[in-house]
Amino acid sequence: MSHLSFSLLTELYPAPALAELLSAERTVQGWIDFEHALAAAQAVTGVISEADAQAISSVTLEHLDLPALWTAARNVGYPILPLVRQMAAHLPEGPNGRVHYGATTQDAMDTGQALMLRDTAEALEQLVEAVGERLTALVGEHASTVMPGRTHGQQAVPTTFGAHLAPVLAELTRSRRRLAAAKDDVSVISLFGAGGTSAALGPQAPELRRLMAQDLGLYTTDVPWHTARDGVVTMAQTCTLLVGSCARLARNVIDLSRTEIGEIHEAAGSHRGASSTMPQKANPILAEGIIGMSAIVGPLVSSLSRTLEMPQERAAGEWQIEWHVLPQILQLTGSVLTAAAELLEGLRVSTTAMRSNLAADGGLIMSEAAMISLADALGREQAHDIVYGAALDVRSEGSSLGEAVRNRLEKEGVDADVAVPEAAEYLGEAGSICEAARRGWAERAGGVR
Repeated sequence: MSHLSFSLLTELYPAPALAELLSAERTVQGWIDFEHALAAAQAVTGVISEADAQAISSVTLEHLDLPALWTAARNVGYPILPLVRQMAAHLPEGPNGRVHYGATTQDAMDTGQALMLRDTAEALEQLVEAVGERLTALVGEHASTVMPGRTHGQQAVPTTFGAHLAPVLAELTRSRRRLAAAKDDVSVISLFGAGGTSAALGPQAPELRRLMAQDLGLYTTDVPWHTARDGVVTMAQTCTLLVGSCARLARNVIDLSRTEIGEIHEAAGSHRGASSTMPQKANPILAEGIIGMSAIVGPLVSSLSRTLEMPQERAAGEWQIEWHVLPQILQLTGSVLTAAAELLEGLRVSTTAMRSNLAADGGLIMSEAAMISLADALGREQAHDIVYGAALDVRSEGSSLGEAVRNRLEKEGVDADVAVPEAAEYLGEAGSICEAARRGWAERAGGVR
């Protein structure tokens, strides 16, 4: 039986690739990989024999008793000492005394975590790619689909559905670059011994790190990072930005799928989003899940700020924060991105509702256009006041905007002509915004090291 708490959220919105990468077995495998790479590097540098290194590398995850490992770890406080003891127990005299030679617990655990973060970052990159590709297609498909633009929840000026989505695509493009950079920053070997000086490893320590990093597919460094957790925190903060973009997308789906608006909807299906008591309901279940999960990630990430204050050469409780919250942050981020890709794949766009809503509020969405058409002759302030008064008339009398403005001009004795264009004629840079967002996404992020 698993001793992990059941999460209804990740059960309903799974990201299987992340779950496998964050499993107990994969975590222990990372520590074993460290020990194997350490032994191999020490054999190359003459610290231990090639035969000892080969013997150590023959001990695999299948040889270990994980329940016993966790029982012993609860007593020790950390899992590496019992891990090393179990590995050594499978070895003959000689190589059994060469496991973990000169290293410290945090070296093994931090290197294992570096492997986990590298692999989960790559999995997240694939999920980001899926979301971005679908967004790119929608931005292009709807670059000219006219809809009401809204500010403060009220109609403002016309825009297009593509331009409405373009800022989210641009956000995602920036976060993809951040994720690539964060992945490099956390994919770093740790091998600096008890107090960070590598004293027990001897003068070959830099070469050991280089060889291990090469073996494990990590970067090397000559500066210890036992208490320098900025890379880990940056990775988590990048997750916050990723889920935040998805949450904004989801919030707009919920708002624009309201019965009174009805401009977009999640995918349809038998009993999809159904209510147990209201047969007509088709709730935006993916969008709701995205918002719920993203709201959790931010507070989890904020707890990692305490890891930045680790004292001296080793943490005194702050390190343990990572053990608990990092897997949750990564799993939730994977689930959010998976749900966002599914949401976009099934999104239904009602161009009919968008056109109809442009006429809501008596067509006052064109008020700025009317004001601008008068501004050359009257100045912006007087033009603003005339159109403002006309808007009041439209709402009280039910007249059209153009008619109301002309009546106001006549009433105030102002000789000027007003032009109220069609919504599709007042879109500004909407088309080029869509093109720029799509072009930005198409430019693949380069390496940062």
